[in-house]
Amino acid sequence: MNPDRYLDDLAVGDHWEGHPIPIEQDAAIAFARQYDPQPMHIDPVAAAQGRFGGLIATGWYVAALVMRDYIETNPWGGTPALGIGVDELRWLHPVRPGDVLRARREIVELTRSRSKPDRGTVRVRTSVANQDGREVMRFSTLIQLPVRPA
Repeated sequence: MNPDRYLDDLAVGDHWEGHPIPIEQDAAIAFARQYDPQPMHIDPVAAAQGRFGGLIATGWYVAALVMRDYIETNPWGGTPALGIGVDELRWLHPVRPGDVLRARREIVELTRSRSKPDRGTVRVRTSVANQDGREVMRFSTLIQLPVRPA
């Protein structure tokens, strides 16, 4: 487990990478069948004839896997963090079964609350790339973190 990190332990520019995220066809199809059942995500034959030339993972599946990686990477240790927003979510390039993704996260803003001085917010920019280094997804999250206890 990572050490506990609080708002005042962080700096703009701090960054970290997640673990490799393999895209497995059966899992991608199962997720899409339940949450995004479009032919390009669930039907290999129809997908092969479509504009992507084969199956692609739904962006929501990719986002869920990146969220899981975030929790497993555990950048704050045992410090309680609260996600309060996602901005500028973009799916930039198709993700296919067999791809291996990696997320890179960077702190781009730190703000201590004026009304609640025991906490503040961290804005983290996340970029997700495939095994070829091509960016496939990016977004920004706003997270509430406490300051270090006195």
